[in-house]
Amino acid sequence: MTQETTLQKEKAEYERMTKSPVFSLVLRLSIPTTFSMLITSIYNIADTFFVSSLGNAATSAVGVVYSIQSIIQAVGYGFGMGTQSLISRKLGEQKNDEANLIGTSGFVASFIMGCVMLLGLINLPSLMRIFGSTETALPHACSYGFWILIGAPLFCSSFVLNNILRAEGKAMYSMVGLCSGGVVNIGLDALFILGLHMGVEGAAIATMISQALSFLILLSFFIFKRSIVRINPLKTSRKPSDYFHIFLVGLPTVFRQSLGSVATASLNIAVRPYGDAAMSAVSIANKIYILLRSMLIGVGQGFQPVAGYNYGAKKYDRVREAFNCAVVIGTLYGVVAAATLYMLSGQIMGIFRAGDEEVVAIGGQMLRFLSFALPVLGYSTFVNQLYQCLGFVAPATFLASCRQGIFFLPLIVTLPAYMGLVGIEMTQMIADILTFAISIPYHIFIFKWELPLSLMPKTSRRN
Repeated sequence: MTQETTLQKEKAEYERMTKSPVFSLVLRLSIPTTFSMLITSIYNIADTFFVSSLGNAATSAVGVVYSIQSIIQAVGYGFGMGTQSLISRKLGEQKNDEANLIGTSGFVASFIMGCVMLLGLINLPSLMRIFGSTETALPHACSYGFWILIGAPLFCSSFVLNNILRAEGKAMYSMVGLCSGGVVNIGLDALFILGLHMGVEGAAIATMISQALSFLILLSFFIFKRSIVRINPLKTSRKPSDYFHIFLVGLPTVFRQSLGSVATASLNIAVRPYGDAAMSAVSIANKIYILLRSMLIGVGQGFQPVAGYNYGAKKYDRVREAFNCAVVIGTLYGVVAAATLYMLSGQIMGIFRAGDEEVVAIGGQMLRFLSFALPVLGYSTFVNQLYQCLGFVAPATFLASCRQGIFFLPLIVTLPAYMGLVGIEMTQMIADILTFAISIPYHIFIFKWELPLSLMPKTSRRN
């Protein structure tokens, strides 16, 4: 590809992101990102589906290891979202060389951090107990966790490659990489667990193989120069400040994902006294809710590059419009999903544990509680994503900490003490509604002071 052709592609992409109709642009980018998140969540929940045939102890073990996966995701998404936010704004400012440096540095840093996580293999049983494993679930948790940690370097760096493609508006390429791995994972789950009878370990190996496939496909788009951003490990930044900046912008995601891991572990610990059936029910219900929320995150990931590009280009009206489009789409989806979840909660739980009335009853009631938060979940998610993609680190980190940290953690300690198992089932719903309430003034502030309708330059209060 000649330099002239490259410049033409870059100019065409800039024109598309800053001049084409906002609603259709957000919709076009949201569809593949939402589908990617859906497939990713499906293959996460597929492990639970296939493992559930092995009993409650095995099912609860998957819920325990999910906390470990959340930490891996926290690092990967942290570097990925930091890289995406900076790249989209640099491309909007037409500073492509700086975007290349950020992309390469974020990729290398995430791979190295994934290698550091291999230290978790040193004392795996103790690690699983910390995250809430019962003694009956411990052998399954260790088998599953071993392979998840082995794949950590590829998991982390895949998130960065994925987010770079999204940052430059290549959501379709991102979808191909993620969905290919997801489809393979579902097939391998069936083969390894049902066909080869490899148990929980088979589910973990399937996940690792699928993630490796996604990594190779995503990397191929950079190797064959299908992307605007160029990844060249020989041109990694030597300045610690560059890595700090990437990490700082990605900090809200690190908090969000890390607190998600802490929240899941706290949930496991709170429900542990009620036995493996309750742990299994809560684990399944929680993954179903994560599946539904992941589609909202996909919508947000569709509007973020539009917002970042146009913020860099100082087209603030288009940033506002992109956010509003996402809220309309997310709210409509939330209402439909909530009604479906409430009416079919028992049937949905029955898919995983048919015939186990205790698991179905506990999980069904938790899903009905969660359905009340779904209509407002998109709005609070998008407010947080808007602050992060525009680089407002402090408020974005605070908002990211609310849902499963500032509100969830005190509630998971206090509610069960007064309401027992029902308190555990209600905790996430209450935390999500409180997060929605606190997001409203942040939305008003950023629209009034940071995204003026006038295109006059101003001094930003970004941290």
